[in-house]
Amino acid sequence: MNLILQDKIALVTGGTSGIGLATAQELAAQGARVFITGRRQAELDAAVASIGATATGIRADAAQLSDLDAVYAQIARQAGRLDILFANAGGGDMLPLGAITEEHFDRIFSTNVRGVLFTVQKALPLLSDKASVILTGSTAAIQGTPGFSVYGASKAAVRNFARSWALDVKDRGIRINVVSPGPVQTPGLGGLVPEDQRQGLFDALAAQVPLGRLGEPGEIGKVVAFLASDAASFINAAELFVDGGMAQV
Repeated sequence: MNLILQDKIALVTGGTSGIGLATAQELAAQGARVFITGRRQAELDAAVASIGATATGIRADAAQLSDLDAVYAQIARQAGRLDILFANAGGGDMLPLGAITEEHFDRIFSTNVRGVLFTVQKALPLLSDKASVILTGSTAAIQGTPGFSVYGASKAAVRNFARSWALDVKDRGIRINVVSPGPVQTPGLGGLVPEDQRQGLFDALAAQVPLGRLGEPGEIGKVVAFLASDAASFINAAELFVDGGMAQV
């Protein structure tokens, strides 16, 4: 079998569930040695078990700079380099204009913007030349959604990071791209509303997608694996939408 990521060293932040976990599983299946981070040890252990023998879990909060230092110190000791970085840790919840609080803003921007910035910056000494960095964006960055303005703004910032950072690291041949999912059936999506409203949310979102359904986490993982591979060697500073056409029509 031809494994497109054979012998690569990868880090997936926020790798214990949803898109992060599915991507870590895909990277491992394609031959990479995968490190994942998560904030809760039990979920981290379960994720590592589901990925397989080539996975290592590191308990860390991507918004905490001291945690990031510890993550990269461990990767340096155990692997010596990093070929693939999927800066995926993030999230958000919904509040309409008029109800947005300082805590809501700070929490979302701390993880989605500040955390992503320092996740990538602190990785630079470990990143190999021609490494691939993938950031998690969102269709919410280009579409208005009631109650989701802070989250959408944070993902718009992530998109701009890729444009500028690709120029900052061009001399090393490091590629930085964004994968922007549409609605994907993950615990994070379901957690936006009370349990008795989840199916209604899923149905409403699926109706907005030309393919008529929500995405699956594994579909995003396959795109990240592609961007991480040599098959994407001339793709840089790009945003690749994986949204079933939702934001494209």
